[in-house]
Amino acid sequence: TELREDMPSVLADVFSILDLETSALEEKNKRDHYTQLVGACLVTILKERLDPETLESLGLIKQAHQFNQKIVKIKTKLFYKQQKFNLLREENEGYAKLITELGQDLSGNITSHIVLESIKSLIGCFNLDPNRVLDIILEVYESRSDQDEFFLSLIKSYMCEPLTLCHILGFKFKFYQEPNEETPKSLYHIAAALLHYNLIELEDLYVHLMPLDAAIIEEHKRDISEAKQIARKLVMVVLPSEKSEDKEKDKEKEEEKNDKPPDNQKLGLLEALLRIGDWHHAQSIMDQMPSFYATSHKAIALALCQLVHLTVEPLYRRAGVPKGARGCVMHPLRSKRAPKPAESFEDLRRDTFSMLCYLGPHLSHDPILFAKIVRLGKAFMKEYQSDNRPEVKDKMDTLLSCFLSIADQVLLPSLSLMECNACMSEELWGLFKLFPYQHRYRLYGQWKNETYSSHPLLVKVKAQTVDRAKYIMKRLTKENVKQSGRQIGKLSHSNPTILFDYILSQIQWYDNLISPVVDSLKYLTSLNYDVLAYCIIEALANPEKEKMKHDDTTISSWLQSLASLCGAVFRKYPIELAGLLQYVTNQLKAGKSFDLLILKEVVQKMAGIEITDEMTSEQLEAMTGGEQLKAEGGYFGQIRNTKKSSQRLKEVLLDHELALPLCLLMAQQRNGVVFLEGGEKHLKLVGHLYDQCHDTLVQFGGFLASNLSTEDYIKRVPSIDILCNQFHTPHDAAFFLSRPMYAHQILSKYDELKKAEKGNRQQQKVHKYVAACEQVMTPVHEAVVSLHPARVWDDLRPQFYATFWSLTMYDLAVPHAAYEREVNKLKAQIKQIEENPEIPLNKKKKEKERCTALQEKLQEEEKKQLEHVQRVLHRLKLEKDNWLLAKSTKNETITKFLQLCLFPRCIFSSIDAVYCARFVELVHQQKTPNFCTLLCYDRVFSAIIYTVASCTENESHRYGRFLCCMLETVTRWHSDRAIYEKECANYPGFLTIFRATGFDGGNKADQLDYENFRHVVHKWHYMLTKASVHCLETGDYTHIRNILIVLTKILPCYPKVLNLGQALECRVHKICLEEKDKRPDLYALAMGYSGRLKSQKVHMVPENEFHHKEQPARSATPASQQNGPGSTGKPATSTSKTEEGTSEDGDRAKDKSQGTTKPVNKANSAAAKVTTSNGNGFHRLGKEKKEKKEKTPGSTPEAKAENRREKQRDERAGKEERVVREGKEKTPKADREKVKPEEKSGKDDKVKAGNGEPMEPSRERDAVKEAKSKEKGDRSAVAGSLKSPGPRSESAESERDHKRRKLDSHASPSHSSSVKVSMA
Repeated sequence: TELREDMPSVLADVFSILDLETSALEEKNKRDHYTQLVGACLVTILKERLDPETLESLGLIKQAHQFNQKIVKIKTKLFYKQQKFNLLREENEGYAKLITELGQDLSGNITSHIVLESIKSLIGCFNLDPNRVLDIILEVYESRSDQDEFFLSLIKSYMCEPLTLCHILGFKFKFYQEPNEETPKSLYHIAAALLHYNLIELEDLYVHLMPLDAAIIEEHKRDISEAKQIARKLVMVVLPSEKSEDKEKDKEKEEEKNDKPPDNQKLGLLEALLRIGDWHHAQSIMDQMPSFYATSHKAIALALCQLVHLTVEPLYRRAGVPKGARGCVMHPLRSKRAPKPAESFEDLRRDTFSMLCYLGPHLSHDPILFAKIVRLGKAFMKEYQSDNRPEVKDKMDTLLSCFLSIADQVLLPSLSLMECNACMSEELWGLFKLFPYQHRYRLYGQWKNETYSSHPLLVKVKAQTVDRAKYIMKRLTKENVKQSGRQIGKLSHSNPTILFDYILSQIQWYDNLISPVVDSLKYLTSLNYDVLAYCIIEALANPEKEKMKHDDTTISSWLQSLASLCGAVFRKYPIELAGLLQYVTNQLKAGKSFDLLILKEVVQKMAGIEITDEMTSEQLEAMTGGEQLKAEGGYFGQIRNTKKSSQRLKEVLLDHELALPLCLLMAQQRNGVVFLEGGEKHLKLVGHLYDQCHDTLVQFGGFLASNLSTEDYIKRVPSIDILCNQFHTPHDAAFFLSRPMYAHQILSKYDELKKAEKGNRQQQKVHKYVAACEQVMTPVHEAVVSLHPARVWDDLRPQFYATFWSLTMYDLAVPHAAYEREVNKLKAQIKQIEENPEIPLNKKKKEKERCTALQEKLQEEEKKQLEHVQRVLHRLKLEKDNWLLAKSTKNETITKFLQLCLFPRCIFSSIDAVYCARFVELVHQQKTPNFCTLLCYDRVFSAIIYTVASCTENESHRYGRFLCCMLETVTRWHSDRAIYEKECANYPGFLTIFRATGFDGGNKADQLDYENFRHVVHKWHYMLTKASVHCLETGDYTHIRNILIVLTKILPCYPKVLNLGQALECRVHKICLEEKDKRPDLYALAMGYSGRLKSQKVHMVPENEFHHKEQPARSATPASQQNGPGSTGKPATSTSKTEEGTSEDGDRAKDKSQGTTKPVNKANSAAAKVTTSNGNGFHRLGKEKKEKKEKTPGSTPEAKAENRREKQRDERAGKEERVVREGKEKTPKADREKVKPEEKSGKDDKVKAGNGEPMEPSRERDAVKEAKSKEKGDRSAVAGSLKSPGPRSESAESERDHKRRKLDSHASPSHSSSVKVSMA
């Protein structure tokens, strides 16, 4: 085998290792063996490898120490002695030539390769230091920074070692890190260029730059704390002495800042990187710093903005430039490594969005770029909304989320830092209005609650805005609205959320600011209005605010103030309503009805539809007409100019499908208020919330009915059975919503039939209208059957039920007086305009034209309504025979009519209250079979305690109005015999049936005559008094409040009898005394009623003028009476006969019984029949009048004795009335006993009438007392029944036999003279 070439070296290595090993051993013999071995080897190689001491011991060298010194000298000479020239002064010619070479004109064919060859020659010729040459190349590059391409290529060819370059650059940067030194931009530029072309690494260079990252973070924290401190100072109340101290401290801080710190070289390098378009390295530097720290320096922000400009330019030119705009040309960067310009929206995701996110709020430095980004967003949204391709949906959704993030993190914060730039605000609204309100409100929420804490500048801006807002609001009055409004507008352009938050907080405390604030908001931009809507919703939804006052009986004033502001602001300014309406809807879904106050205010202000139970009779009359009459005379406020605002409200409801859900939720929530919400709430508050919910439903439904087109309304409202059975809508609300739909459908069908057969005769039109009604209402008749149990339809036909619920006052009567009143007002207005010389002629002409046009509209509307009412009445005339069935007693029929129709609707609205009274009158006038008018009125007036007690406050107003209208009709009939004869005498509603035995031997039908009707009316007045006094004496808040409201409403018609009025006055006076310091609201109601009652005293009459109460004889006693299916509620009477039983008197009595006596007792037993829970058959019913007719006063000794007894009773009555006035008695019964002793005797007679037992006058008083005590005991029962006032006497029995008068007894077994009636 051949010997390896490196064998000597390997062998030497072995010896070297052995040397080390043996030198460490203590055994000398081994060391000796080693030296012997080495001695036998070659020495040359060993001298290079072995330790000097070993060589010395081997004798190869003389002294190890000298050998070491010699080695050091040789190495120094070889490696450390410089043979090159490092400094210019050492070899200035070489460096001069180098500088000349680098500084030559490079415009020709000079390339970096040629120059590099020259540099190498110079280095070799003049022995130049290569590092120093590199330094000079960089210096020249600094001075000629425009020659990037040449120098970068040269450096790359000359020295591609990154660390060397970094050391030289780091040395340069370190030179400028001394205080008061400024790093030149050229140095930043070459460092950026070298980084951009990857000649050096950022990590290597970054460590040479100052300040340290830790110092930057500390500075950022310090800035935030200072900003917060400034914000606190602006919010705090500072004393004058403290202000001066703060000023001195601020001066010291400013002086400290004047000592200029060293440059932030990292930021300088960052700016240079951005200028040349090196986004990758710039992003790396910004990631090392706190958020937005870098861009908070204006130069960097502008550099980044410029880079974004260049990136978006092509896309902006294609999609974002508005029509007519030219714009300035942007020159692209020369570097091919810069971010690529975006050609499509998808390209924006590559770099542009991230650049904008790093820019953050500091986009405010470049409003032009701000506008460009916004316009690109608008262009994208239009494309997003138009492009529905499924394959691009995911990409578009991603881009949408990107634009939303940019809006949140960049656009809105930047707007906050702009100086009141209204144009930018409007530009931004152009983008935001394309977003759904849910996206917008989320952005506003972030802007308001989070953005301002993210940056020191924004913290300061927020504090300054609040400070300025305080300044403006302190000085805002009605007189300086214009000036303050401009200041508010200026402040709102940049920071609307902060401003509105403060303004709303002030309005919640001071509601008198609402009017001036609303007027001052006219200088806002569209974006600001939208932000205001969000701020209002946020304030309403504030979970920290209680919506009830501390007493838990009323809604908090802050909520009322905000609701009032909502109505005014949304009406006056074009603000989108969808968010607010959806908020109310969501609250209703959650079972909360407080916020319905907002909806109520908005509808009232925007549509001009008021809901109030304090309407005057003129307004109420106007509300029964057409839309024009309602607008002119039906409301308190001025409702002109609501066309645009109501149109806006309608469009929002339709676009967002909120119309029907709101109606249904409100209808369901009415009961929810009581059974779900009202568990722990005060009864007064529950009632208030119920009223608010109900009133808002009525108001909102009225708005929909008058503003939605026929198609829109019918399309959205389901049929009545679906509303009630599927959506569980209460029946009254369901019919309220469906009623306009029926009217629309009937009219459209009527028009359709008219067009089909053109006939102008009125008769033909009426027949077509009836046919249209049948076609539309027949499905409704079938649908309502499912709403109630089958037994209900035994008495009421579905047709009657549907007719009652589907008609309105507009269908029943024309308010001619209201039309005439409004026309006269317009005529007077025209005359006033003509006589006013100050009005310019052109304005005069316009106003006159407006008034004339309005006048013509009203007259045309009146004519149209008149024709409509005639058609409706004709239709009702044809229908009436099929309305009521005779399967049950009339009492049952009336009960169902009251329960299912009259009572639910009369408390629904004021118009419905009038409608119910008018409908009863109409049914009477139509001579409807099986309808007993007397019975209906009696049930209404005799059963008010429990109805009143179960009403809310507003329902009491409506119930009172209903009673007033009913009383008006009764009073009109009572006032004049001619009217009574004309309107009641021959009507079936006043028909009575009695059976006479022994005289005529058959059934007789007769009418209740006028005088007996007056007795009946007096009985009703007495029952009202009895119920009123009872309610006033209960001490219960609801009873007292409601009865006072009802009494106030019926004051025009009741009380008319002096002694009843005195009893009420006494009781109300007592309430005033008792409640003065306990319950102020009751005291106020009682005082108000008391004053009005006193003013009505002059119109009251004594009882004997109201009806004839003298009773010459008391022998006639009505027997028990029943109503059969075929009867019309006519009570039978006993013929009058004197106590002597003379045939002459008997004949006279028989004659009277044919005309007067029978109706009297008919009325008696009718009243007995309808006695209800509130009274036990109090029926004078003309018994006295009957007997007066039977006997001539004073014709017999018995009559004279009776007269004496009457006088004694009158004297007792006077004494007892005085006792009433003194307020000695406390119970309602006692009061009524004091007030009306005659009434008691009449009641006694009535009770006797129920039992068919006559009583002698001497026993009547005892019976009266017993009846009174029974009446008092029975007041608490829900249903009352007549009771016999005393034991059956033999004389009464014999007299009854003698008279031989018996009542008609062919009634149903379930019904007797004492009827229990449930007034549900």
